[in-house]
Amino acid sequence: MTTFRQFLKHSVALGLAGALTGLPTAAALAADGDLVIFDWSGYEEPSFHPRYVEKHGDSPTFTFFGDEDEAFEKLRSGFRADLGHPCSQSVAKWRDAGLLQPLDTARIEGWDDLLPGIMAMKDLATTADGTAWFMPWDWGNTSLTYNTEKVAAEDVTSLKAFTDPKFKDRVSLPDNVDDAFALASLAIGLKDWTQMTDEQFAEAADFLREVHKNVRLYWTDSTEIVQALGGGEVDLAWAWNDAATQLSAEGQPFAMNKDTAEGISTWVCGYVLLKDAPGSLDKAYDFLSAVNADPEVAKYIVSDWGYGHGNARAMEAVDPEVLAEKGYLDVDAFVDKTLFQSPLSPELKLRMIDEFEKIKAGY
Repeated sequence: MTTFRQFLKHSVALGLAGALTGLPTAAALAADGDLVIFDWSGYEEPSFHPRYVEKHGDSPTFTFFGDEDEAFEKLRSGFRADLGHPCSQSVAKWRDAGLLQPLDTARIEGWDDLLPGIMAMKDLATTADGTAWFMPWDWGNTSLTYNTEKVAAEDVTSLKAFTDPKFKDRVSLPDNVDDAFALASLAIGLKDWTQMTDEQFAEAADFLREVHKNVRLYWTDSTEIVQALGGGEVDLAWAWNDAATQLSAEGQPFAMNKDTAEGISTWVCGYVLLKDAPGSLDKAYDFLSAVNADPEVAKYIVSDWGYGHGNARAMEAVDPEVLAEKGYLDVDAFVDKTLFQSPLSPELKLRMIDEFEKIKAGY
């Protein structure tokens, strides 16, 4: 089985090859042309869908986006694929823009086993009329991640650590407005950012301005933050699970603190059926079933990537010691202390985007 570290090297190599040849990297990963998946780079790894490969002899064709805003604009401009992989804060936006078609849940193996706590997330998987639009699949955290040899554990018990002058030029944040404002919302004591008032917005923005004074770089993908932490460029980051998971697997001294005073942020990503999907609908549902109901996929995503799997029955197959190590042994308690990155109103999201750009520019 390919490890995450090995796959990351493979992805980088493909990216370099694409840059040198002028060809899109997706072309190098084209496989089953009857099913095209619009995804984050990395999820084409066959260990995520072995049952699909077993049934059809090959992986689907994957094409990639860098972030969900880019994906949204590309789809609105006419790009066509069969399945997409957005996250919690974008599902309603994609649906309301007419980019999705409903899911036939009877055709998805294990649909009834999806985690209740995630399925109850506001305006996510289903609408009030019971129509299903989104299959939650992978979920994880953006949490305080630090070098345990350079940063004392007692110095990172609060998210306020990101503003501590002692960490000037040693901090990295995601170049991602959702993750940034999730951090700021938690730091000011807000767990439901959909209810953010004008006063709270100003307080959150002020917090990010203070953090900006310590920021050495805003990272754009997992490869960049793993390299920045592992190479000693930064010692403290607001990062996804896979950063600490990969670095720890390499024997490097990094940990996530999921028990800060203010809590953690949780995002939920998953698959949607795109409107006017040109490929095989049967294969689309085969893929959804393959990634959702296979316990081996849950074992892989938890142990090698540090993420949770959206299916409760599949998660039961994971070694309890591994679940405990990753913080997922008691999912109900876990989700109770988190800020879910729930869908935001278009007005609030645009306001966050505008403010974050100003903050990064030093204003």
